[in-house]
Amino acid sequence: MLDEVTQEKIDKIALEIINMSRNKLLVNLRFLDMALSRFDISPKPDFTSCTTTDGRVFLYDPKHILTTYRMEENLPVRNFLHSVFHCVFKHMFVNPAIDRDLWNIACDVAVESVINDLNLPYLETLKAGQQKQFLEGFKGEMTSLSAEKVYHFLVDKKLPEKSIQTLQMLFKADDHLIWYMSDGEKAGRGIPGYGKANGGDEDGSGASERYFELVDDWSGIAERMQVDMEAFGKRQGIEPGLLTQNLKEVNRERYDYTEFLKKFAVRGEVMKINPDEFDYNFYTYGLELYENMPLIEPLEYKEVKRIKDFVIAIDTSGSVSGELVQTFVQKTYNILKSTESFFSKINLHIIQCDAAIQEDVKITTQEEFDEYLKNMKLRGFGGTDFRPVFSYVDSLVEIKEFDNLKGLIYFTDGFGTFPAKMPPYDTAFVFIDEDYDIPEVPAWAIKLVLRKDEI
Repeated sequence: MLDEVTQEKIDKIALEIINMSRNKLLVNLRFLDMALSRFDISPKPDFTSCTTTDGRVFLYDPKHILTTYRMEENLPVRNFLHSVFHCVFKHMFVNPAIDRDLWNIACDVAVESVINDLNLPYLETLKAGQQKQFLEGFKGEMTSLSAEKVYHFLVDKKLPEKSIQTLQMLFKADDHLIWYMSDGEKAGRGIPGYGKANGGDEDGSGASERYFELVDDWSGIAERMQVDMEAFGKRQGIEPGLLTQNLKEVNRERYDYTEFLKKFAVRGEVMKINPDEFDYNFYTYGLELYENMPLIEPLEYKEVKRIKDFVIAIDTSGSVSGELVQTFVQKTYNILKSTESFFSKINLHIIQCDAAIQEDVKITTQEEFDEYLKNMKLRGFGGTDFRPVFSYVDSLVEIKEFDNLKGLIYFTDGFGTFPAKMPPYDTAFVFIDEDYDIPEVPAWAIKLVLRKDEI
């Protein structure tokens, strides 16, 4: 049927369908206004057999648009929103080392789940019902469906090939090839918006600056959406639960755990030449006056920020896995023992505690730590109470076990009893984002939420 229609007519009708889809979304989901107008729309049938976007351009095959519209009137609207959500959640800004096939599936599952969760009649399709049935099998495995969490689930579970193919068939709505292409490759394929006429050379140079501008643009859009959504959602009678979760995930501040530990630095002196406190005028004057005899020598010590005494407390109530604990302890120690962070002589206590102190191991050397990590076993698995650790550490301070205890890091799920009083040393509670609500910590403590891959 489509062969009988002229290409000019196909192009015109396809563009009308896309504009209609965008306008329908704009009218009904006003919090998407910035996202819907961010990229340029252009037909490119030689590049994609369906649709694709990299956040800067939206490319489509006109025949595909007409075909999907004839199949189901809601499909073009839903598929356009699918691509928009990829951009809002910044799925195209991807680590080159990632498993592309699994990442593509994870992104599609996350986006389609959000669209289903909106529960809007003009987004309903036959495939949506099949998707919901398939996702029922994931219940209990994942309580939220961000792309990152679905990806780690797929990597860990190693699903059979048949299940992978089913996921691809059910959730794919666009092409992701453009995500993995350089600007030079895009320019070579004749994609609008790339090349010398668009701020770069023919080989796509200048791409780095444009890339980070694009990341900043979509970050701003996602943050604006999160602010606007509640007002627009209530007015439209929409309860966008999964959309809210995904926006919180994408807008969540990423932490550098190494920089975080530097908050616990304590001042002290080390044997190191300090050029900042050395006066070269007196030095050179002495050389001239007495021939090779300087009046002063450079200071052989320098005051720097370093850590000597530290405590790592581990919640062993049974909710934190042993492998994750070991990884956390290893990373924390690796940072602390670096020459920029720790004195050569260290005093590190690793304390395990559930509702009571289960173990306290003192580490003073690299050899002791290696031996501890090699034979490390979690002990306890009872209830969670943070107070025993603070009482115990306070007793160590009283008997002069520490010269100057500056910091205590408590690795936990957080569901326990906090001390009522502020301790005389800095305290941080480190939580792992595992899809449950992270509790509030006392005003005197620092709260840090990390993902597994940030540890």
